[in-house]
Amino acid sequence: MDTTRTYLVTGAAGFIGYYLSKKLLEQGCRVIGIDNINDYYDVNLKYARLEQLTPFEKFTFIKGDISDKDLITKTFEEYKPKIVVNLAAQAGVRYSIENPDVYIQSNIIGFYNILEACRYNPVDHLVYASSSSVYGANKKVPFSETDFVDKPVSLYAATKKSNELMAYTYSHLYTIPATGLRFFTVYGPMGRPDMAYFGFTQKYFSGEPIKIFNNGDFANDLYRDFTYIDDIVEGIERLLGNSPVVVNTAPHQVFNIGNSSPEKLMVFIETLERCLSKAVGRKVVFEKIFEPIKQGDVPATYASTDLLQQAVGFKPHTSIEDGLQRFADWYCDYYKVK
Repeated sequence: MDTTRTYLVTGAAGFIGYYLSKKLLEQGCRVIGIDNINDYYDVNLKYARLEQLTPFEKFTFIKGDISDKDLITKTFEEYKPKIVVNLAAQAGVRYSIENPDVYIQSNIIGFYNILEACRYNPVDHLVYASSSSVYGANKKVPFSETDFVDKPVSLYAATKKSNELMAYTYSHLYTIPATGLRFFTVYGPMGRPDMAYFGFTQKYFSGEPIKIFNNGDFANDLYRDFTYIDDIVEGIERLLGNSPVVVNTAPHQVFNIGNSSPEKLMVFIETLERCLSKAVGRKVVFEKIFEPIKQGDVPATYASTDLLQQAVGFKPHTSIEDGLQRFADWYCDYYKVK
């Protein structure tokens, strides 16, 4: 890792942003973190993550929104980052159906501001978060970066596909080396409470049933490519120094980062029950309510990681047993539950 360069990480108080910032800081890098600390989920968790970063001397935190163009312009002019990792985004598929405005504000306007700043303040590499949701209801598995991705089934997915198109255009016009990362269902300790595994755990300890959106159809259960946070961060870290060269007129590339080992949702839930049982020392069984699949959800996600392996020699490898046990242990300790 090049510790002489300044790294700008947007969404630094977010799940992936926090872990990446921490890894960079532990290696002696200078990190400028931006986050608006919005209340999409529990802000206390975001502040808890930040508390782990602030002791590092080389960490500077800016509370602000990437949709604020003046703030982004000033940040680039003052700190002159050479590596930019844009992880700030309004996340969530279902939330985008009820609250479309925030997705346009953060994911489109915010990302446009980042691109403009990179245009006028040249960077060595822009890495940005895309999503497995760009594949829509793709029937071909595993999902490959060369697949057709022009039929998103949620506004969230549409904004992420837009990010890839915008980044490609800026790479083509202004030779900005850019890499898009299609993340596949990231999970782990200090994760996002809006994610299913976290929500199921909260419901259990609140004495509430969990809702499973698969119609109770175990034969045709939902499949998800669950990817542990440490694997995601290692993939990003390896790619940071792997700036793309010009291909098809632009120095732009896109990679899947997924476990490449999809699990049935029900298997994932049973594994979570076992891990929580170990963490609390008694048998944990969720009370389950089965409902129809939600609008915007897709039946399966499954990443091909061949391109990532070819580029940086890395493939995510953490099993759901190991990853969920680490989450369960953290959750029971953090929330003091028994």
